[in-house]
Amino acid sequence: MRILITGGAGFIGSHLAERLLNEGHQVHIIDNLSTGKLENIETFKDNPRFSYTIGSILNREVLEKLISQSEQIYHLAAAVGVKYIIENPLISLKTNIAGTDNVLELANKYKCKVLITSTSEVYGKSEQLPFNESADRLMGPTQISRWGYATSKAVDEFYALAFFREKKLPVVIARCFNTVGPRQTGQYGMVLPKFVKAALLDQPIIIYGSGKQTRCFADVTDVVDAFLALMAEKKCEGEIFNVGTTEAISIEDLAKMVREKCGSKSKIEYMAYEDAFEEGFEDMMHRMPDLGKIKEYIGYEPKINLDQIIQRMIEYYEN
Repeated sequence: MRILITGGAGFIGSHLAERLLNEGHQVHIIDNLSTGKLENIETFKDNPRFSYTIGSILNREVLEKLISQSEQIYHLAAAVGVKYIIENPLISLKTNIAGTDNVLELANKYKCKVLITSTSEVYGKSEQLPFNESADRLMGPTQISRWGYATSKAVDEFYALAFFREKKLPVVIARCFNTVGPRQTGQYGMVLPKFVKAALLDQPIIIYGSGKQTRCFADVTDVVDAFLALMAEKKCEGEIFNVGTTEAISIEDLAKMVREKCGSKSKIEYMAYEDAFEEGFEDMMHRMPDLGKIKEYIGYEPKINLDQIIQRMIEYYEN
């Protein structure tokens, strides 16, 4: 098929592009390189079935040309990373809301199936673990930038479901939980690559907050597998799915695990959220997805555990 990936030079997008090329598809990506990198597509950019556009999904004319030539769209373009969102709140909101509106409007015009990537951020400060796709959400105050991001991704979901219900546009929504792996950068606040890079250099490993907060880290390979399976199954259209793993670890224990596996001399240090991000910054103590629905619909089960994930990332950064 002819497939378009928005945000395709990003961490997840580049892995997705590589996988689709390996399966014989024609792949075109669009990326404005705000957080994506051309080096992410270096290993397959000369593939004759691959092409790319450096541009923004806010440019409707460019986007329409690409979508008119596509059969499927994986919409990954979005502001990502807590640090980036706090430093660039306006473009983050515009990209996530207006950009997604452009993608859905044009997908509907040219009858393209779409996968919309969302985020566990939409659950907000909910404490009803594990997070279920149909559960209530709890957002923080509008003065805190991260809740603007969470709300914008929820608006994306509302848009997608409205297009499905009113226009019969085939859409699937994937809520990702802490996807990690090779090519991911710690530049915008992603915790695992930051820890691995610091440990390899014997630099201090900085933990924000108490370190008691827990997260579940899924390997990008498992996440890409889920995306393809969700798009291949017609009954997934008009539905929302958590994508991730239920293997939880505290950030403090993650730092210790990374240090040990790197054989590092790094010290573990702590920093207040306000010093790292913004005054009044709020974080969630625990995040874990309910994977019952995605297992029921496509038989999804993550294959790569945290120990393997960390080893893969160490090898990537060592090279």
